Amino acid sequence: MAMAGKVVLVGGGPGALDLLTLRAVRELERADVIVADRLGPRDELGSLDLSARIIDVGKSPHHHPVPQDEINATLVREARAGRYVVRLKGGDPYLLGRGGEEYLHCRAHDIEVDVVPGVTSAVSAPLAGGIPVTHRGVSAGVLVLSGHDDLSLPALAAWPHTIVVLMGMGRLAELAAGLVDAGKSPATPAGVVHRAWTPAQRVVKATLADIAARCAEHGIGNPSVIVIGDVVDALGDEQIAALSHNIEGERA
Repeated sequence: MAMAGKVVLVGGGPGALDLLTLRAVRELERADVIVADRLGPRDELGSLDLSARIIDVGKSPHHHPVPQDEINATLVREARAGRYVVRLKGGDPYLLGRGGEEYLHCRAHDIEVDVVPGVTSAVSAPLAGGIPVTHRGVSAGVLVLSGHDDLSLPALAAWPHTIVVLMGMGRLAELAAGLVDAGKSPATPAGVVHRAWTPAQRVVKATLADIAARCAEHGIGNPSVIVIGDVVDALGDEQIAALSHNIEGERA
């Protein structure tokens, strides 16, 4: 029987290769197999000198060609064959990334697991759009939520700081209207950052009352991060222009 391999859950960041951590790059270079998500820097891995076989397990909204239980089984199967397996995940493995489930599944099958943190889109996507998730005198906290889950709108409306919603574009209109109905001011600033840190990045800023209509007008869908709160206007549009110029310059 082959000696058991190892699984490393690696946070791939928001999608730009240069936002991978040094440790993440070292793990990718060491890998025999890379089990890769749709989000993260998968399309740019060719820029690295990698010898690993890449298994695509990417998911998109309402389309999961590789179910989570099959991903779990793949990790165990490859590690049991003696391979060094990197599970490349978008953002950070443990922030709405199901990394904890994968960790527990591997450990339940006596597979050694390590975890490498990544740059989460909950913070980095707003930053790319010129939005700080906290700002002195404006917001002292941030609440990060999954748009796939049922949300307590009265509790969210009462939250006085920043709200960041991942995977929520399909429910943006419902979420915005629900927050207003629950008591949130319709004039509350709201922003959406689409495809952060890529040349395709787009930023839409509006109010809670009209953010959904503005995104529909500009054809903004997934993948995007939604930000609600006064931080959306804290730095002004000049910061958006500067960051967008930097992103385009890095990719040129």
